[in-house]
Amino acid sequence: MPRWAAVAAHTVPYAVLPSGLWRLALVAGLPVTRDAGVGSLGLGTSGYAVGLTLVSELLAFLTLGLVRPWGEVFPRRLPLLGGRRVAPAGATGAALAGAVALCGIAAWGAYARYAGLGPHIPASPSQRAVLVACYAPLLAWPPLLAAVAVAYRRRRGSERTPAPG
Repeated sequence: MPRWAAVAAHTVPYAVLPSGLWRLALVAGLPVTRDAGVGSLGLGTSGYAVGLTLVSELLAFLTLGLVRPWGEVFPRRLPLLGGRRVAPAGATGAALAGAVALCGIAAWGAYARYAGLGPHIPASPSQRAVLVACYAPLLAWPPLLAAVAVAYRRRRGSERTPAPG
């Protein structure tokens, strides 16, 4: 594995972390928006924000599988899959599909912001600066994931998975 790919893979969870921390601060009632306050979000919105943070960070950590041994052979502790080799085409396909989906989400977000769609987050200039600083690193996620996936495929692409039986 090229060193740059390992660095890129380890960068992804850190690129995703600030947006999650911003959402958790919002749920906690910290003054990240003008409307912030303990209990200012409903239970459903708070659950969504926490769930989105957890899922995003877990998906970001999966990028590490493209540079770690558990990305080549499933850990033995996993039921049904433990000890089996990870199919390079499957891992690469999932990673590249994720990168394309992230690009689509980013494009939709940019369009929605430009078109005035979606919720408006009331914020002071400093609150808006914090919001942008927390969400801007997310733009690195798709290209980093795609680059690491291509490096993974190049490294493992010549392997052939034996036919079952």
